Amino acid sequence: MPPTKITLDREHRRVVLAAMVGTTIEWYDFFIYAISAGLVFATQFFGGAGKNALLVSFATIGISFFFRPLGAVIAGHLGDRVGRRAMLIFTLLLMGVSTALMGLVPSSDAIGVGAPILLVLLRIMQGLSAGGEWGGAALLAVEHAPADRRGLYGAFPQIGVPIGLLLANGVLAATAAITGPERFLAWGWRIPFLLSVVLIVFGLYIRTRVAESPVFEEVKKTRTQSSLPLVPLFKHHWALVIVGALLFAANNAVGYMTTGGYIQSYAVKTLHLDRTAVLAAVMISAVGWLVSTLLGGWLADRYGRLPVYRIGFVVQLAWMFPFFALINTANLALMIVALILFTVGLGLTYGPQPALYAEMYPTRVRYSGAAISYAIGAILGGAFAPTIAEALQTRTGTVYAVAVYLAAVTLIGLIATFLVKDHPGTPLTE
Repeated sequence: MPPTKITLDREHRRVVLAAMVGTTIEWYDFFIYAISAGLVFATQFFGGAGKNALLVSFATIGISFFFRPLGAVIAGHLGDRVGRRAMLIFTLLLMGVSTALMGLVPSSDAIGVGAPILLVLLRIMQGLSAGGEWGGAALLAVEHAPADRRGLYGAFPQIGVPIGLLLANGVLAATAAITGPERFLAWGWRIPFLLSVVLIVFGLYIRTRVAESPVFEEVKKTRTQSSLPLVPLFKHHWALVIVGALLFAANNAVGYMTTGGYIQSYAVKTLHLDRTAVLAAVMISAVGWLVSTLLGGWLADRYGRLPVYRIGFVVQLAWMFPFFALINTANLALMIVALILFTVGLGLTYGPQPALYAEMYPTRVRYSGAAISYAIGAILGGAFAPTIAEALQTRTGTVYAVAVYLAAVTLIGLIATFLVKDHPGTPLTE
């Protein structure tokens, strides 16, 4: 069947649903922390830092990224030995428990320095989970896919990010609107964290019903799993790990302007826009990101992974300065336009990623390779992007310094597309 049709049979629907639902819940959990770091945590947990409270709050977003590689190593090792499905269930549970517990941590006014310490420890748990989650979800979708539709299938777990962003902003916006500004800051912000329990139960139900990757089942049947996947990965494929990391870093740093809460914080605290309205604007842009991500995966099946990446990075680069110019108008309608167009480049550089990563690595080290490239890219890209953006804006007095930083990162990603080969449709077995 040609890749121009978006039709899935029952088993494939179950696989992409399991990958998409799981990543949606994972990223909902991850994003409500990031957004709350810009809107709430500076006063509730890091007030002791004085005028640097917001900077410190944003920095805690990045701390968890340093634990992503550890999560990727653990999940990658077990995923290449035990299977993709088991690790997806474990990472979902780890993320859900840590997020729900965040909603129960007392503020620094109640327990002093213990509050931010507990919050950061739970954020580290989120980082461990996120490091292992993506590789398993992406590979499960791609390894179940027909060879000519891997780009499209792989895009489904990717849209878990914009859906998670949509859900996180929506729940926070609804909670803020219902509770009002004072009660939202006092206790209302906890509700979205506690709701994670309900989402995790639903996610586990979906994921326990999906079959293991047929590619991994073949490896298991022939007993060709690697006992220590990291050894052959870094011995023979270290260059791929680096290039894969640079590709994702260029997408991730730009994406974290909204997913990391920087734009929300800038619009509310610097431009003095209404918090609920800003969250609603980001929700609308998340729909655009969802569409462009699916489009990126679909186009990758027709024209190859890397050509779509290159177009995406060029679009991302071209829109960077106009984006901040429209944001600076403090006009909500223009902000929505800016955010929607901002997501076009993001989707085109995110949709093809699972298919590209899966075709880069041999089966025996694929989970480890994909997960570690993703985790390192997240550190280089999004880990401290909101913190860097806040520091640049504060020091220079202009948000266009942030645009220069993001343009430079995007250019690195564009260059990286010429350092790796495209292998669309290549066999995924050894």
